Amino acid sequence: MTTNAVVTDVSHDWATACDVQERFMQSSGPPIDGLSYSARCRQVRALGGDCYDFLPLSHNRLALAVGDASGKSLAAALMISSVQSSLRTAASFAGNDAVAVLRAVNSQVHASSLANRYATLFYGVFEGTTRTLRYVNAGHNPPIVIRQDGSVIWLQTGGVPAGMFPSWDYEEGMVHLRPGDLIIAYTDGMTEAVNPAGEEWGVEGLRQAADECAAQRPDDIACAIFTSMDEFSRGRQTDDATVIVARVK
Repeated sequence: MTTNAVVTDVSHDWATACDVQERFMQSSGPPIDGLSYSARCRQVRALGGDCYDFLPLSHNRLALAVGDASGKSLAAALMISSVQSSLRTAASFAGNDAVAVLRAVNSQVHASSLANRYATLFYGVFEGTTRTLRYVNAGHNPPIVIRQDGSVIWLQTGGVPAGMFPSWDYEEGMVHLRPGDLIIAYTDGMTEAVNPAGEEWGVEGLRQAADECAAQRPDDIACAIFTSMDEFSRGRQTDDATVIVARVK
């Protein structure tokens, strides 16, 4: 095989991998009573280590997930693909049980990953009938619930990142939501964005951006958050960045 042929094959394989990863992440999923939602992901390289997902469940429930793999580029992309595949498989059997899903994902990811590889992961199950969110936070940046009165709830309950240990007893958290509440889940590529002076945008920057457009649709809020981050950092992005925005109806 000639060098040109090898390069062509590699380029084709890389493009295929990028396409597969992009298909995993759609900005919206199936409709559900009581919730409108959207997401955005922007990677530094063609293949990245962030993921998000929306998974329809039985009895008017929807699973929302966001994850961030350790490492960069191809290694992180392979890791997060393993996480997302394991997540979808586990959710198909036990999607309504956040603890069972995280236990299964953690076990599978640990068994199939190299040492010192892991992924932070947030998995939440929204129930439209009761407007409750049951969740497990596996070492991820705590998503925030912004109430209409401006108060904030941090979704921190859970355990260690997926894949760090062969097994872990995850803990489930629960929050009762109200019409108008905003749920914002994100990866550290957003909050750790820095301006030319070396200052981080932080969670407060993200929260302020969300507050300024809170009356808009989730898709517009997600776009506005990215715009605000870019204005702060002057368009410099050093890590994959992902945000999920959901509004309770």
